[in-house]
Amino acid sequence: MQLLNKLFKQSRGEKVYILTITLLTLLLLLDYIPLLHPYLQYISPAFVLFLGLSYAFIFGQAYPKFNTKVSKRLLQYAIIGLGFGMNLHSALASGSEGMTFTIVSVFATLIVGMLLGYKFLGVQKNTAYLISSGTAICGGSAIAAIAPVIKAKDEEISVALASVFILNAVALFIFPSIGHYLQMSQQEFGTWTAIAIHDTSSVVGASSAYGEEALEIATMIKLTRALWIIPLALLSSVLFKSEGKKISIPYFILYFVCAMLINTYLLQDFPKLGAFISDLARRAMTLTMFFIGASLSLKALKCIGYKSFLMAILLWLFISSISLIVILF
Repeated sequence: MQLLNKLFKQSRGEKVYILTITLLTLLLLLDYIPLLHPYLQYISPAFVLFLGLSYAFIFGQAYPKFNTKVSKRLLQYAIIGLGFGMNLHSALASGSEGMTFTIVSVFATLIVGMLLGYKFLGVQKNTAYLISSGTAICGGSAIAAIAPVIKAKDEEISVALASVFILNAVALFIFPSIGHYLQMSQQEFGTWTAIAIHDTSSVVGASSAYGEEALEIATMIKLTRALWIIPLALLSSVLFKSEGKKISIPYFILYFVCAMLINTYLLQDFPKLGAFISDLARRAMTLTMFFIGASLSLKALKCIGYKSFLMAILLWLFISSISLIVILF
């Protein structure tokens, strides 16, 4: 009875929020039934992200703390689960070609970003540095890790996160179409998405829509790229003269590697088990897209200045176009 009273008192937005999550979870699980699979193929990362964005614009944010926490945790667990579908040797072989370019692109994006934003457009130093870091490494995770090191203000963090998030959403929708139009191979597209798309979630979403091999390559390169959070945070503490600030280390990447090791050496005789865990992780990643989309607030959008957003767009176009040219030619 108390539960019914509590549900009755909830706002319409909160009820829609709970109902949508429940239905999405149910549909993703029903997709395991072969008879229903042809009718549920539209439940893609892009579609679910669109649902999350639509919810945020219509109803605003519901349970913002819960939404942020779940999206972060579910994303990490999903990435770890993807490791059970990868062979360490093949992943290293396929991703090795993009590693050198990854290192170069990280530093190039940081330098160009600061010159473009701070020097040319006059964006605040902290904001420009956060946007550059998010574009160079792994979007929101990098911004969240670097922000306390450089003592960024809440509004500076919000501007950087919102700018990067919008471009992430755009990339998730348009990158697969661009890849097909240019007739990119699985390896080319996987490498491109890992370098040109900010957040790991959108990288996985876009590459999984393109193909199995693209997903494997993109995940491997992107998570290697994410490890640059650690040296960048240390470098930032020196540049911004910050002492005693805790650095957020993405430990889940180590668990991802452990999952690959287990799948490579311990699950050789049980390939269906690794494949099932990996497939379940992809469905969790798809569900994560709703939480990510629903986390965008109109308040965050309103606080983005045109200079900051212009910087984010130009920097994203720079790394996207340069990386595409290098990969194709």
